[in-house]
Amino acid sequence: MSTKYIFVTGGVTSSLGKGILIASLAKLLQARGYSVTIQKLDPYINVDPGTLNPYEHGECYVTNDGAETDLDLGHYERFLNKPTSQANNVTTGRVYQSVINKERHGDYLGKTVQIIPHITDEIKRNIKLLGRKGKYDFVLTEIGGTVGDIESLPYIEAVRQLKWELGKSAMVIHLTLVPFLSASGELKTKPTQHSVKALLENGVQPDVLVLRTEHELGDSIRKKVALFCNVDENSVVQSIDVPTIYEVPLKMKAEKLDLTVLNKFGMSTGKEPELEAWKSFLKKHKNPKSEVNIALVGKYVELPDAYKSISESFVHAGAVNECKVNLQYVHSEEIKSGNVDTILKDFDGVLVAPGFGHRGINGKIETARYARENNIPFLGICLGMQIAVIEFARNVLKLEEADSTEMNEVTKYPVIDLMEEQKGITNMGGTMRLGAFACNIKKGSKLYEAYKKTQITERHRHRYEFNDKYKKQFEDKGMKAVGVNPDTNLVEAIEIEGHKWFVGVQYHPEYNSTVLKPSPLFSGFIKACLTK
Repeated sequence: MSTKYIFVTGGVTSSLGKGILIASLAKLLQARGYSVTIQKLDPYINVDPGTLNPYEHGECYVTNDGAETDLDLGHYERFLNKPTSQANNVTTGRVYQSVINKERHGDYLGKTVQIIPHITDEIKRNIKLLGRKGKYDFVLTEIGGTVGDIESLPYIEAVRQLKWELGKSAMVIHLTLVPFLSASGELKTKPTQHSVKALLENGVQPDVLVLRTEHELGDSIRKKVALFCNVDENSVVQSIDVPTIYEVPLKMKAEKLDLTVLNKFGMSTGKEPELEAWKSFLKKHKNPKSEVNIALVGKYVELPDAYKSISESFVHAGAVNECKVNLQYVHSEEIKSGNVDTILKDFDGVLVAPGFGHRGINGKIETARYARENNIPFLGICLGMQIAVIEFARNVLKLEEADSTEMNEVTKYPVIDLMEEQKGITNMGGTMRLGAFACNIKKGSKLYEAYKKTQITERHRHRYEFNDKYKKQFEDKGMKAVGVNPDTNLVEAIEIEGHKWFVGVQYHPEYNSTVLKPSPLFSGFIKACLTK
């Protein structure tokens, strides 16, 4: 069977939830027995989001193979419970870089290089790459941005060409908004009509329309949209607001979106999706037996998407523990030695978030000190672990000027230092220690208690590391290296002996947490927070 390609575009406004929609459809097709993968096409000219400030685009999600990608790939993995790779995220920057490299190499034999056919050919090559490589039944492709954006035009043109080339093996789903005007008490379809018109002007007729709405759509609205937008009535699908993104697959199943897609392709509907494990997760999530209050201390807290994988990991870990996790974002710049007790005293646990740069560092250090001294469960991720090390060095080892060379290049006590292989690197993009690496865990540790194994693999994104020169000093005073890379001896995880639960990890456990396979570390952290 040839691979089928499904393209999802968005209209009217951004942030409608294309990523959640496409992940939900993929989940349903997967549950029917088909092999599925999802990719994201991003219209920005950055080669990847690795150099983007989180305020610009939310978190940068890292795959096993070390690709720095869009946060939507996190949704894809959390829904499908399957890893993605570099091939699952394509940007305009990467497309143009490839075409320009070919031009410099002489691949175009003196021809004028143009958007059509050269850029669109490169886009199509990247789209079809997954179909050839992975032998999937379905490749679902999310087109970033909104129809009508100048940046998206080459992608829409590539979709037009692919629909023509692939024939019955390709289809387009268009997600739009049906706004509710409270003054007149009406749902308005005109924005959807204009959005589809914009697609048609680019030569693309959508096969299915998904209408995002705050209120139930009546049959009359579905008929009207079908009539004006050239689609069947049963191809107009409602996507109503729900309390949690994890309900969307069940809503799309009720709307028969997966059946509509399979019928249009003339394919077998396969087995009925049971989704029992998914429903069990939702039941636990909606009916918690207890609750905990967690402070996430970071410097991008105005934009929760900057910590998207972390917040979703708490949802997964909460369900495992049948517990509601009340996650509160606390700005590290607001925390001082004089107010840390006032700010953090009512929390059951504290997480110090990853990040880069010196802004807000002192507040994070005060947070680590407060959690250590008051026996409050603590989880430090990446920079969060490094913060815990710096705080311990200053206040327990009495190395008062201890610091990371990221913050102070001439610090007297560089307890966190630039990795050896990072020295001499000047380019910022894609040059960190990225992707999945092994970690050996010491038995008897809190880390071992969480993972229940002596070797794990987790994903990384950092340039700085624990300085081994100080390891004995730390361990003599009770901060133990409980996780170490088997190849480089790099310290991957630390714990404080005798503390209720104080763990710092250099890796990012949140990237590996999915609905059906929650992060053991987050689950262990929440379990510790529940123990009063």
